[in-house]
Amino acid sequence: MMQTKIVILNWNGEGHLRRFLPGVLDAAPGGVGVVVADNGSTDGSVEMLRREFPTVELVLMDRNYGFAGGYNRALEQVEADIYVLLNSDVETPRGWLEPILEMMERNPDVAAAAPKLRSLVEPDKFEYAGASGGYIDFLGYPFCRGRILRCTERDEGQYDDGRDLFWVSGAAFCCRSAVFRKLGGFDADFFAHMEEIDLCWRMQLAGYRIRIEPRSAVYHLGGGTLSTDSPRKVFFNHRNNLAMLYKCSSTGQRLVVAVVRPPLDMLAAVSYLVQGHWANFCAVFRAYRDFVLWHGDLSRKRRAIRREAKQKNIGTIYRGSILVRYLFGKRHFGNMM
Repeated sequence: MMQTKIVILNWNGEGHLRRFLPGVLDAAPGGVGVVVADNGSTDGSVEMLRREFPTVELVLMDRNYGFAGGYNRALEQVEADIYVLLNSDVETPRGWLEPILEMMERNPDVAAAAPKLRSLVEPDKFEYAGASGGYIDFLGYPFCRGRILRCTERDEGQYDDGRDLFWVSGAAFCCRSAVFRKLGGFDADFFAHMEEIDLCWRMQLAGYRIRIEPRSAVYHLGGGTLSTDSPRKVFFNHRNNLAMLYKCSSTGQRLVVAVVRPPLDMLAAVSYLVQGHWANFCAVFRAYRDFVLWHGDLSRKRRAIRREAKQKNIGTIYRGSILVRYLFGKRHFGNMM
């Protein structure tokens, strides 16, 4: 049996831990350990964990390294065959983890997998962060089975088929430790946002599969760190998406993106300005500034990824544009593929 550990990254999330950790412990199968990796919290989280959850293993870091760097550093200290990375605001019903572990036991070429992600606030709907597994279109825009842009669907069993896809959400991300380490984990330069999509892309280039296991479902509160319209989130999403495309895409895709994406991103920036969101408008330009400054590092990363790649083209990339289809009223995943 594969040794498995659930690892929750925490930064000033005392309230979430107190609310959701009891359910995680209750639902953890026998032999599965639970670890909380603390990213330099200052809110009393660590003291509360030591006092109220003495059986939980603690990994302590000196400061906030973000989602990507925090998990990279924490997992260096966690011994397991399977890592289950779980957000601190996820509710886990009993029996959620067993189907995923069973599937990964049967399929050694699956590097990462996830359950369906439903909304904790509206439990009959998919949750924005991952729904029933994700794809990416040719221009680099992520979307999900059950979520196109900001339009989320009700879960009526329409996506209950287990299948290979492009990415799964970092909110409940199960992966093989050997593959995670072999590929260098998340790109720590990302700090937060898009890091799991970037890693899933690199896993596929290295010859592995990504899979959704819809027999399993968890409930995600979402928005626990940054709201959807936060200027910081706008910055990270734009910058990291551009960096991911530069590192991982094929030459042909990269050329198309280089021509088409800048005008679309400028339109997005203008739309923020029209709405009176000056900070978000500036965040798009700061993202491009950092992307340009990263060029040398990104080129080195791209060469390393391509040098080790076992396959050059990824079949799970959607060859169209979700933006175009969305504008023509195609707002459910079933209308896309």
